[in-house]
Amino acid sequence: MKRVAIQGIAGSYHDIAARNYFEGEEVEIVPCNTFREVITTIKKEPNVLGMMAIENTIAGSLLQNHELIRESGLTIVGEYKLRISHSLVALPGTDIHDVKEINSHPIALMQCTEFLDTLPNVKVVEKGDTAMSARWIAQNKLAGHAAICGKLAAQIYGMEVLAEGIETNKRNFTRFLAICDRWNADDLLKDTYKNKASVVFAVPHTAGSLSKVLSVLSFYDMNLSKIQSLPIIGREWEYLFYVNLCFTDYTRYKQAMDAIIPLTKDFKILGEYAEGKQSV
Repeated sequence: MKRVAIQGIAGSYHDIAARNYFEGEEVEIVPCNTFREVITTIKKEPNVLGMMAIENTIAGSLLQNHELIRESGLTIVGEYKLRISHSLVALPGTDIHDVKEINSHPIALMQCTEFLDTLPNVKVVEKGDTAMSARWIAQNKLAGHAAICGKLAAQIYGMEVLAEGIETNKRNFTRFLAICDRWNADDLLKDTYKNKASVVFAVPHTAGSLSKVLSVLSFYDMNLSKIQSLPIIGREWEYLFYVNLCFTDYTRYKQAMDAIIPLTKDFKILGEYAEGKQSV
């Protein structure tokens, strides 16, 4: 059985991503209140894995999670790209016209603005989590309340789906990273075809320093699928660059890393893994 720490509770999108990533295996969810608590849980219990959102195609990157993973010393061992499909759920027997208040995470509410505009007389209230909103309504038997969440949450908490696919943009995906204690990474990656890596580095505060690194990566045929900069606290106008690389030749990738290390500072490989599947 895989024990997986997530930010949120059963029925959340992190839960769905974890179960999809470990498809065919028994999964026990370890709920955590914050992303930092996910990291702490894995450090206390090294056999626990983690599933952490890192970016959304609409809302962008979760910047704090890049730093949490770098600082933690944990290793990225995989990824999963989950199609986010929101549903409006309420107590069984509720008609959509009976709904007076809708609760959900602010990002989920933002992603469903066109649908919410069709319910102008309904009060919209921000909550800390999508699945928690559904559980809160179910536990307190709140008639006239509805939650925006995934269908799994509706199933778990005995709610009725009033409308589904209510997100405005149907190309709404969140990329999740599977993380673990570095001593367990080799076992989890055994027989894995590695064709993606996440690395982080700084560059000297001189003209053309980043361009030189990018030129080397291009020479070695590395495909930069993402580059994200974050300021280094305490070092004014210096930045860490978080880079995702896709490649077909692992040996050439290692050569590229050897070539850029002399051009960078604070270089670190956060993980080497297989490019993740994407749900439909």
